[in-house]
Amino acid sequence: MTFKQLLIGFVFVVSGLIINFTQLCTCVLWPINKQLYRKINTRLSYSLWSQLVMLLEWWSGTECTLYTDQATVDKFGKEHVIIILNHNYEIDFLCGWTMCERYGVLGSSKVLAKHELLKVPLIGWTWYFLEIVFCKRKWEEDRDTVFSGLNRLRDYPEYMWFLLYCEGTRFTEKKHEISMQVAESKGLPKLKYHLLPRTKGFTTTLQCLKGTVKAVYDVTLNFKDKQNPTLLGIVNGKKYKADMSIRRFPVEEIPDDEKECADWLHKLYQEKDALQEHYEKEGCFPGPTIKPKRRVWTLLNFLFWATLLLSPLINFAWDVFVSGSPLLIIGFMIFLIVASVAVRRLIGVTEVKKTGSSYGNIEAKKEN
Repeated sequence: MTFKQLLIGFVFVVSGLIINFTQLCTCVLWPINKQLYRKINTRLSYSLWSQLVMLLEWWSGTECTLYTDQATVDKFGKEHVIIILNHNYEIDFLCGWTMCERYGVLGSSKVLAKHELLKVPLIGWTWYFLEIVFCKRKWEEDRDTVFSGLNRLRDYPEYMWFLLYCEGTRFTEKKHEISMQVAESKGLPKLKYHLLPRTKGFTTTLQCLKGTVKAVYDVTLNFKDKQNPTLLGIVNGKKYKADMSIRRFPVEEIPDDEKECADWLHKLYQEKDALQEHYEKEGCFPGPTIKPKRRVWTLLNFLFWATLLLSPLINFAWDVFVSGSPLLIIGFMIFLIVASVAVRRLIGVTEVKKTGSSYGNIEAKKEN
């Protein structure tokens, strides 16, 4: 990790701790004015998440192209929606966030997240104050938590995009093999580029938020030239070219019956598979393209935090080295090493090889 990357990591971690502490202080507002609490925390979370978006858009210069029509784009950021995104890449969430940022819903974006992430510093803590719904992926244990968490969001004051990874875990060849065995045992069509979707999370989310969400956006993500992007690559300044096919489905077109809704989701994933097959053959998705412009707010937000935090750090480092004290210099070097390890661990949360899953276990099969 280079010195510049270490400074970026320092700004993210320290600003994140300041933001988390501020979020903790806002808890006193919840019993007094819940909506004010939510609006403040939406902006606080934006100040943290936009730093990662800045890395994607300004540091690495990654480009994002949308394959959709203008009528769909015109509704972005103007309605509550559920987002269904394929889970194949380490930075798929970041590509989703950059679209949230460009259409003004990054701070209020939601996700159905695995419970383990609640313990991750900065990420899990920020999500907790944002009322993110955490689940253990065991329906018997999750039922009450998921229902109460989703119902609590029905009166959310700002437009939210609620992200669902219906596959339940990130795609790997081993998981795909197990998933297709499950599909065969259930008489479901096999998928080539996706895992079999877990329908319970989708049907429950739609049931609880119906009347609040107006549509479901199906988003299928791929990258030019068969790139396999990583968050570490983004931190290293590597540029990627992301393509996202987006289709809008009004909730009125989705069946209310749970079984019919699950069948609808399975059909959707067959269509997503066909889109990926088209991309593999043609190098692009079908339909018109739109390239939304990046906004300067993510860069300005990072520069604010960098100015606030790096000036005292650099002054302190200078004082340490001019002091000539071996003890102070060694202590400062240890601090840099610890900081580097901490940033690398946060990056490791996104890595495919480190994302465990019970996919294919008996309990996991029961959830579908």
